[in-house]
Amino acid sequence: MKNLLILLVVLALLAGAGWFFFMKGPAESEAPVVPGEQVGGPAATTTPEAPADETKTVIGTSAGGRTITAYHFGPTSAQKEVVFLGGIHGGYSPNTALVAYDLMDYLEGASGIIPDNVKVTVIPVLNPDGLFEVVGTTERFASSEIPTGDRSEGRFNGNKVDLNRNFACDWNAKAVWQTKQVSGGTSAFSEPEAKAIRDYVNTKSPAAVVAYYSAAGGVYGSNCHGDILKATTDLTNEYAKASGYSAHAVFDYYETTGDMTNWLAKEGIPAISVLLSTHTDAEWAKNKAGVEAVLEYIGNIGG
Repeated sequence: MKNLLILLVVLALLAGAGWFFFMKGPAESEAPVVPGEQVGGPAATTTPEAPADETKTVIGTSAGGRTITAYHFGPTSAQKEVVFLGGIHGGYSPNTALVAYDLMDYLEGASGIIPDNVKVTVIPVLNPDGLFEVVGTTERFASSEIPTGDRSEGRFNGNKVDLNRNFACDWNAKAVWQTKQVSGGTSAFSEPEAKAIRDYVNTKSPAAVVAYYSAAGGVYGSNCHGDILKATTDLTNEYAKASGYSAHAVFDYYETTGDMTNWLAKEGIPAISVLLSTHTDAEWAKNKAGVEAVLEYIGNIGG
């Protein structure tokens, strides 16, 4: 009898426990997971990535921490790209940034200028440290804001390196600018600005590069111990004829080491240097004609 009572008590307890779990429902740990819902938490969501900005690309940062931006115009699907580059010598030649900004305004406001098979990229300020040193900004400015007097310090980046002596064609740490010795950096592409151009070019393989300098009033081809590319000669002549600047096969007024356009030639990319006539005037009317001639020429290559 005693054993029977114990059995009845156990059965009653088991029945009560079963009723409790039946009323409560399945344990939280066993609850079915709804698709898109986190276990024990709110519904899981995936934040879509913001679409890439196809009008501009940050290609790097200067030695002083300033952004270097490339601006894009024309059809994004175009197979051929032309790069126009200003401000490599910063505040020493601030008008080279001005002509690039003028070009951006022109491309933004005009239609039918860029061929359907060409994309245009403008890098208005490759040396923002040097430009800021003299003008106090890296954004659009007026020619009247360019100070008079010696602006030599604005030629160099935040590491006091002449960027146009930091590329891998005859690079030398002890470089020359006119009759002065300047730093070419600790090695070719030691400077972040030069690396930014190198990486962009290696990624995009542009059909042509036009770089603005001052002040000699001419258009110069490029090479690095090899024959001048036919396309480089054609670009030199097209730009010079349209703009009224004189045409030159190469820049040979004095020896230059680590030159950017000569490195581009070494990489098989047609590149010309357009040297404005002064350090302050963008000479936009002349350069507008030169730009149009280059775009027409590139657009006609290969049909």
